[in-house]
Amino acid sequence: MQQLIEFATNHYILVGGFVVVLALLIQDLITGGSSKDSVDPSGATELINNEDALVIDVRPAADFSKGHLINAQNIPMSGFAGQIDSLRKHQSRPIIINCNSGAQSASACRMLRKAGFERVFNLRGGILGWQNANFPVSRKRK
Repeated sequence: MQQLIEFATNHYILVGGFVVVLALLIQDLITGGSSKDSVDPSGATELINNEDALVIDVRPAADFSKGHLINAQNIPMSGFAGQIDSLRKHQSRPIIINCNSGAQSASACRMLRKAGFERVFNLRGGILGWQNANFPVSRKRK
């Protein structure tokens, strides 16, 4: 035990970093990294086909034009907060938010939930996860 204490005092930055990473991992386990608030590409397809889910892509327009989910609407993250009211008419439908990898869309999901939207899902892995699952993308603008 004495050696552990000596190591911790000699390498406090290393131990502090370890504690932070451990805390983040525990938080992710508690909140559920693959929680009910996110869907994989298969789950997203089920929501789109069976429940008429609205798909919103929060990537910049240039990235959106390179390929996106079929029938997705592009609302870039830079102006997303100002567009929430325009989505109220779709509040009863499930809403799937995607970005490139799933990180920015998680932020958009939080914004929508805070605004009172209940059925908001983050596409796990974003468009990259969608393409890795060999699901189709479109280059047409809606």
